[in-house]
Amino acid sequence: MDLTTGTAWLRFSHDGTELARYVFEPWDVQLESPRPYFHPLRTLAGDVVSLYRPHDHVWHKGIAWSLPHVGPANFWGGPTFRRGRGYEQLPNNGTTRHLSFGSVSGSSVREELAWDTEQGERWFTESRALTFAVADGSWTLGFATTFTNVWDAEIVLGSPTTNGRANAGYGGLFWRGPRSFTGGEVTVPGRTGGDELMGVRAPWLAFRGQHDGSGRFSTLVFEAESAESDVRWFVRSTPFAAVCPAPFFDTEAPVAPGESLSYRYRIVIANGSPDPAELVGRG
Repeated sequence: MDLTTGTAWLRFSHDGTELARYVFEPWDVQLESPRPYFHPLRTLAGDVVSLYRPHDHVWHKGIAWSLPHVGPANFWGGPTFRRGRGYEQLPNNGTTRHLSFGSVSGSSVREELAWDTEQGERWFTESRALTFAVADGSWTLGFATTFTNVWDAEIVLGSPTTNGRANAGYGGLFWRGPRSFTGGEVTVPGRTGGDELMGVRAPWLAFRGQHDGSGRFSTLVFEAESAESDVRWFVRSTPFAAVCPAPFFDTEAPVAPGESLSYRYRIVIANGSPDPAELVGRG
């Protein structure tokens, strides 16, 4: 992978095609919970497989590590779901701030970040590792994070589902797909379908969609590693394409002062319609 650096982004390319742009200094307004994100993401064939700031949820940005319920704070963007009240826009949209890069190359990036509330309190620090690998017909993005409570009190991580909204357990490494992927095909081991797979437990989940214009297909395989092998998935095929391995789907995680949580994922982005099972573990 070839790397180009800018003042606010890193660009990763292969054979002249930009495959990923990592924006580490976003220019978002506070309501959108500014945080680093990947967009655009492309296949090796050059097809874009991410969506930036859709009108229905302007805080959705390609692929981003986003958490909607961090204690009373929202590091997802937009309104917060409150039990018995529904969604309300509150003064609680936090910022995930880039602090520094430990190392940067065409195959790996190490980054230090901080999670600051809208009121300016620092609740978490984060160490993030990104990896990039190209294979025949596909490439793989690796994402690993360890974040540590640096506040002086316990912070509980959850989701809209843990706060009372059924089947809305989003939060984690969230992908928003192109509009043409609406109605796309979702696959987990031994099963293929669509929206009925919301909340399924599986070690990996694949999404296949078709592009406007060319009519070509692309396939993305999301894989959880290590202790999260039985991850529960937030997935939508309609009214839009979205995937999120959701560690707090229906279970809250209290994080004590000084305690850390770690998660690792792989996303394989492939040309066409290969068997997703054959892409698992690639990269």
